[in-house]
Amino acid sequence: MEYLGILSSVVLLIWLALRGVNIIFASILCSLVVIVTNGLPIGQALSDYYTFGPLGAFTFAGKFFILFMAGAIFGKVMGESHAAASIALALIRRLGSHRALLITTLACALLTYGGVVVFVVIFAMYPLGLKLLQEANIPKRLFAGAIALGAGTFTLTALPGTPSIHNVISATALGTDLFAGFWEGIAGGALMLIAGLWYLERERKIAIARGEGFVPGPNDKITNPDNHDYPHWVLSSIPLIIVLSCIIAPRILSGLTIFEGENLPSILKFAISQPIIWPSLSLLIGSVAAVIIFSNIRRNTLKVMGEGSHDSIFPLINTAAVIGFGGVVSHTEGFAQFSAWILNVDMPPLLSMFVSVSLASAITGSSSGGLQIFMQTMAPRYLEMGIDVETLHRITTMASGGFDSLPHCGAIVATLAITGMTHKEAYKDVGIITVVIPVITTLLLIFAIS
Repeated sequence: MEYLGILSSVVLLIWLALRGVNIIFASILCSLVVIVTNGLPIGQALSDYYTFGPLGAFTFAGKFFILFMAGAIFGKVMGESHAAASIALALIRRLGSHRALLITTLACALLTYGGVVVFVVIFAMYPLGLKLLQEANIPKRLFAGAIALGAGTFTLTALPGTPSIHNVISATALGTDLFAGFWEGIAGGALMLIAGLWYLERERKIAIARGEGFVPGPNDKITNPDNHDYPHWVLSSIPLIIVLSCIIAPRILSGLTIFEGENLPSILKFAISQPIIWPSLSLLIGSVAAVIIFSNIRRNTLKVMGEGSHDSIFPLINTAAVIGFGGVVSHTEGFAQFSAWILNVDMPPLLSMFVSVSLASAITGSSSGGLQIFMQTMAPRYLEMGIDVETLHRITTMASGGFDSLPHCGAIVATLAITGMTHKEAYKDVGIITVVIPVITTLLLIFAIS
């Protein structure tokens, strides 16, 4: 009954998400299925596991609220000032409109590999992407796929050295560094990137052949360059450069020899120790810089920033609701029994490890959540089986970023909410990019190593 309850709740959540049912209602309904079938105390499950537990909805919302708000404000300011459109047009003039998906992928990859949180990347790229898509006449569904490829695959789990939370979780739990499993990471990252770009380009050509083009959503505001005086792209880039510099500079400066030991200034210590607050402050600084630079939004500064704050609530709550569902599942006896069972299945250790991480991430709908659960409960046993610690670091990190991205994944929900798309419209492309390609890549690496 416990296993059936967990499985049916996950299937139900995926089905409801694909049907366009409100994800908040869907997550609570499916949490109740888990609670009833697993005999959890309903009061504690709803008020603690779902809301304020380690993977609780409001734990997540409270942790990321400032980041979502700051990201939405920055995106709104860059959009309303036409700075994002100016940068997009400059990129098109130099690289060609047909390369809009490549531009989006590489820009997202650079941002995430530099330490920018995925949600910030989505907010920062969306206003630029709208103009890119309009000029290239590319369907929005492929833009969502390009964001997912650049921000949620190879730079998040595969490339060695990435400061992503996934790489940090593995390094902290195993005592390795962020470059562990270097060659496995390089090979896996290259395969994900090449396969993802091939798929997006193939879909772009198919879309052209059948007359499918860009259709703006009801909340997408795109101005016509013939009717507006756009700022120069260099000027438009300043707020974005300020944001990236503020985020990345502390990591670079902290590596200089003059700041070794106790010589690290307080501001650098704060920046390095605050992976959420510091990027949030950086986004707000960039927003203020944009207001100072662009006179066309100066008179309506408070209105524009207020609208940005409002725009952040919907994607934040939607994402948090799915995380809360994972929080309920992680407290069930069925999940604990599954963890024990998978360790005793007769299969090669690396393959067993892949299945363990993948299913934990799939059930919770969170790669970081699934990876944390694996590291806390199962990783020591796999090390005892003789798996090299660096290989375990890289393979488990990559495995966490596959089946986590089923339709109920919080990051997927956030991406679709921010871009104003439904699962029916965009999930096929996003799913192939974030589930099919990473899973195949990780399995190929496992077979190559074994």
